[in-house]
Amino acid sequence: MFEKLKQIKDLRTQAKTMQSALAGESVTADHGGVSVTLNGNLEVTKLTIGDGMTKAQIEKAAQECFNDAVKKAQKLIAQKMQEMGGLKNFGL
Repeated sequence: MFEKLKQIKDLRTQAKTMQSALAGESVTADHGGVSVTLNGNLEVTKLTIGDGMTKAQIEKAAQECFNDAVKKAQKLIAQKMQEMGGLKNFGL
C-alpha cells in the first residue's frame, strides 16, 4: 500500500514538473489579421486583432487561429513528453 502511495506522489511530482516546463513554452498562430499565442498549458497569453476587420472576419479568423494554435501546442506537449522520457516515466 505504501508503495502505491509513493508511486502516486512520484507521478504527481512528475506531472507538476511537466506542467512547469510547458508553462514556459509558447506557440503562435496567425490567420487573416488575428494572432493568438498559447502557452504549453493551453492558456491564451496574447490575442491580437487587426484594425478594420468586420465581426464575421474576426470570428472566422479567430476560430482558425485558436484551432491552429491548439494543434501546435499539442505537438509541443507531445515533444516535451518524449524529451522527458515519455509516458513510461509517468507510470503509464
